[in-house]
Amino acid sequence: MFALMQSTRLESLHLSVDPVTGLKAVIAIHNSRLGPALGGCRYLAYPSDESAIEDAVRLAQGMSYKAALAGLAQGGGVAVIIRPAHVENRAAVFEAFGRWINQLDGRYITAIDAGTSVADMDCIAQHTQFVTSTTAAGDPAPHAAMGVFAGIRSTAMARLGSDNLEGLRIAVQGLGNVGYALAEQLHAAGAELLVSDIDHGKVQLAMEQLGAHPIANEALLSTPCDILAPCGLGGVLNRTSVTQLRCSAVAGSANNQLTHLEVADQLERRGILYAPDYVINAGGLIYVSLKHRGEELTTITAHLSKISSRLTEVFAHAQAEKRSPARVADELAEKVLYR
Repeated sequence: MFALMQSTRLESLHLSVDPVTGLKAVIAIHNSRLGPALGGCRYLAYPSDESAIEDAVRLAQGMSYKAALAGLAQGGGVAVIIRPAHVENRAAVFEAFGRWINQLDGRYITAIDAGTSVADMDCIAQHTQFVTSTTAAGDPAPHAAMGVFAGIRSTAMARLGSDNLEGLRIAVQGLGNVGYALAEQLHAAGAELLVSDIDHGKVQLAMEQLGAHPIANEALLSTPCDILAPCGLGGVLNRTSVTQLRCSAVAGSANNQLTHLEVADQLERRGILYAPDYVINAGGLIYVSLKHRGEELTTITAHLSKISSRLTEVFAHAQAEKRSPARVADELAEKVLYR
């Protein structure tokens, strides 16, 4: 555990167990140099406690880098609640989690993430002010999708020479809140959609509403397309899966898409342009951060527009230096965090 903390420069790791409600949770605070840590709360089943901790640590690091390159006065943090096989009272679990967050006295602010909902955030908010993505604050998913859509246009311009998405084959892996909202925007822009999701109902909806072509989950990565948009859980790009890709670029909303940084070099060698995940998917963090600070929607929208220019900057550095955009983005973020 300490080796993982040291290798990622994690600031602190907090664990909590509440036998009354069944809460088992992890909060990882990566870096608070720029401000209090802000990041999502995941509610997922994990194969082991160690894997839950590792997920929290990796995600927290990504949130620090995301905030740094998005120009936000926030640190990076993430919470993981390990979902048990059976839950008697879900609301009680999240209320207990809210009481625990409050004990950190503002060092960590939580938000919606994989497996959690606005209703869960409302439960947390009964016991702490250090939460956003509540009913009152609003769901960040549409804004996250907006940022990814703009980033896909920038990626298309850098790799294909035009930001016009009409007629492009774009494969969307994962139709959750962000993935589906992104698919709607891509459809409106005239893109041809290939979609996959473990929830067949969401795939069916995309077929009916967006004219999407369904692709089996195990076949999507090897299906020819212009742009692959991973929008589910992380780890989709590994040393094996990258050899199967038949696309010109990868640009999606999922966090921690790369299992290792070396995979980014593998993409570069194959001539596949990679949009660093924490750059392109910063829209959700921008929304929850600025909303929590009381900013108006016009200010938030203006800040969202910076995602495209930041991504273009990363691509330009990468092209000039003949390196992966992932390595360039890491260095740019570390200059902000550790200067």
